[in-house]
Amino acid sequence: MPDRLQLLQEAAKNLTGFRDTDLSMGSSYWKKRKILKGDFYNKQNVVCKDLGIVIRGIFRVYYYDETTNEEKNIFFFSENQFIVSFRSFIYQFPCKYYIEALEDAEILYIPYQDLQQLYDQSKEWQKFGRLLAEHFFNQSQGRTEDLLFLSHEARYLNLVEMHANILNRVQSYHIASFLGIKNPSLSRIRKRLLEKGNDRK
Repeated sequence: MPDRLQLLQEAAKNLTGFRDTDLSMGSSYWKKRKILKGDFYNKQNVVCKDLGIVIRGIFRVYYYDETTNEEKNIFFFSENQFIVSFRSFIYQFPCKYYIEALEDAEILYIPYQDLQQLYDQSKEWQKFGRLLAEHFFNQSQGRTEDLLFLSHEARYLNLVEMHANILNRVQSYHIASFLGIKNPSLSRIRKRLLEKGNDRK
């Protein structure tokens, strides 16, 4: 298993060109946590206090509607991706979603207060915070635009590209919920793509 410094280097490389000294300074603030399948990284109506990196496992982000008793999947997190309810984390107010482990998982995480200390100590970590905010803004707007402009099939292909092997790891009804469709419609999409030779399973 890679150490904390290696895991940080891998996750942060697409955000900023950290120097080894900056990463080393910050690595002691990050801790490891195991989350069992069915347990939660964060819960609806609870403040998200940690920023995490998925070491192994896959998580779903979903909203539970008490009036209809429905769960609506809105995002997935998998290996080497940052995991957080970002608005709840940066403003420290209750999260609107659940973040649940769909398989036994392990994360590397930093508490909100520790990250604030890093921001105070290092301009590079301040830059990390800015780029992280841009990253999650891009993800959020991308998800909105997908729902507005893309077909269900295109959304499906984007999902598979973003999360390798998701079809082997996540039950189909979770994927269908994310796409905003029912299981029979998802089956038709997969059948159509298989016939084209484009299904990436």
